[in-house]
Amino acid sequence: MLSTTARLEARISTDLHALLRRAAELQGRSVTDFVTEVLRKEARQVVDDATLLRISPEDQARFVDALLNPPVPNAALQRAFVRRDQLVGK
Repeated sequence: MLSTTARLEARISTDLHALLRRAAELQGRSVTDFVTEVLRKEARQVVDDATLLRISPEDQARFVDALLNPPVPNAALQRAFVRRDQLVGK
């Protein structure tokens, strides 16, 4: 039978353990439920911070404008297109 859970062990101070127990009690949850939810939220935040791109509303508007109204290709970009076509056989 496959288990859908994994075990996590950590050595923590008695003060931290008491704090976790108190916090869990205040929410009417077990220490395990409290700790796993807090860890899940924190881990999700760390992953999101590392992978999501957040830009200001002004930068969002500039990005959309560049997509909807792209600038005319300058000489360097036109040369790059020609070189790309040569390399890929167009």
